[in-house]
Amino acid sequence: APPAPHLPAAGMSVVEHVREMAAAGLHSNVRLLSGLLLTMSGNNPELFSPSQKYQLLVYHADSLFHDKEYRNAVSKYTMALQQKKALSKTSKVRPSTGNAASTPQSQCLPSEIEVKYKMAECYTMLKQDKDAIAILDGIPSRQRTPKINMMLANLYKKAGQERSSVTSYKEVLRQCPLALDAILGLLSLSVKGAEVASMTINIIQSIPNLDWLSVWIKAYAFVHTGDNTRAINTICSLEKKSLLRDNVDLLGSLADLYFRAGDNKNSILKFEQAQMLDPYLIKGMDVYGYLLAREGRLEDVENLGCRLFNISDQHAEPWVVSGCHSFYSKRYSRALYLGAKAIQLNSNSVQALLLKGAALRNMGRVQEAIIHFREAIRLAPCRLDCYEGLIECYLASNSIREAMVMANNVYKTLGANAQTLTLLATVCLEDPVTQEKAKTLLDKALTQRPDYIKAVVKKAELLSREQKYEDGIALLRNALANQSDCVLHRILGDFLVAVNEYQEAMDQYSIALSLDPNDQKSLEGMQKMEKEESPTDATQEEDVDDMEGSGEEGDLEGSDSEAAQWADQEQWFGMQ
Repeated sequence: APPAPHLPAAGMSVVEHVREMAAAGLHSNVRLLSGLLLTMSGNNPELFSPSQKYQLLVYHADSLFHDKEYRNAVSKYTMALQQKKALSKTSKVRPSTGNAASTPQSQCLPSEIEVKYKMAECYTMLKQDKDAIAILDGIPSRQRTPKINMMLANLYKKAGQERSSVTSYKEVLRQCPLALDAILGLLSLSVKGAEVASMTINIIQSIPNLDWLSVWIKAYAFVHTGDNTRAINTICSLEKKSLLRDNVDLLGSLADLYFRAGDNKNSILKFEQAQMLDPYLIKGMDVYGYLLAREGRLEDVENLGCRLFNISDQHAEPWVVSGCHSFYSKRYSRALYLGAKAIQLNSNSVQALLLKGAALRNMGRVQEAIIHFREAIRLAPCRLDCYEGLIECYLASNSIREAMVMANNVYKTLGANAQTLTLLATVCLEDPVTQEKAKTLLDKALTQRPDYIKAVVKKAELLSREQKYEDGIALLRNALANQSDCVLHRILGDFLVAVNEYQEAMDQYSIALSLDPNDQKSLEGMQKMEKEESPTDATQEEDVDDMEGSGEEGDLEGSDSEAAQWADQEQWFGMQ
């Protein structure tokens, strides 16, 4: 039978054999053979031509890269580039005549630009972003491929070089107008949605069934300006289109937006929907795990963590979910370790930074916590929970002035909505001078969103201070008409004790504990009532308890901010 066409030709050089094996993906074989050939070359420099040495070094480095030995790969790529320089000099002396012998030689040489890209990949794996930028920067703009521009754009963005990042993303879009991640990159750097859309308009008009793309760009433009309500409406309109129904990415974005808007119930629903459609989903599962932990569903959190670790332990999400489980089980040093591990895997994980920051704060390491919350704010300037975490730190260290400045800034930049009003009110409650202002802010927040748990909790705290228990009971009953929440039931229990309605108070504590069996304060409320013989004593004790605790921890529990909630819980447990 005639030999198969892909079998090696008899006259092939050994370097060509190495190239064939590299092309066939036989990396371990390439590594062994190229290593031996490079030693031969070192012992007898005449053995291989400069171009053959260049090839051997590149193929050897590629096999090291494949084995994840990035530092070693970089050193071999560097040697390869030096060899290429020497090669260029000699070829300049003898210009190619275009004869058959020289053409294949130059054709099959590995691309110098590809080598530099691989080096940059090694540097990013080694967390040496500056070196990665330097090597890619050295490639003339005209020779940069889309993947080089994309990598550069991401690196510039991470380094805070926004203008350079925008230029590189735009270059990617010029070359590949459907590069959606480059579009998200531009929107995240405050480039206007209209400008980004104009870069894709030709392709949208020339290809059928792409009319949704301009709406998609509009939706994510709203996401990146922090306009959660319009972002939710726009994505919902996309989701309703039959062609994009049940898209996991859109559902994940919706879940995240509901979470940012403080609508945790809808957020959990959308995450569950996305998970059912794609059981291997990892993105966004850290937020989902946090939400479950906040609701006291620790068994579900544990199961989610195990499932995610089975999917991949190389992503931050499983570590964050596991960390949330530890945090809410009050094992803060373990939560700290898991958060740190998640950050190591993905330094852009906002949820990991919030977890680690909250754990540090609860362990009394407030200054270190502040650094983590600031980094989270840098990465996600539209996420309120990052600011809440930082403000909690300021309040924990009695820096009321810094807390006030930060809360006012958030209020100005993110606009006056129920969440920012409540956050500002939270800080005002800490200062005796601004109690009235707190009251006004909370009333505004509750007018906008009567069911916003955090605002209800803070208003209840205020009424408790003023001993207006009947008003507090009315407020809480109203808030509980359309939703069930552990903290609200518990505070209602506290208020009912204050007006001697013991039986109903007991019922409220029971409901709170059925929603979250780990809720320490409801447990204590019940135990106190069981111990008390004399109702007058009970009333006094509960009043004191209310003034000390309920605002503090309630603030936490009702918050959408994991960090805020965590801190307060810990403060409370620290008081025991």
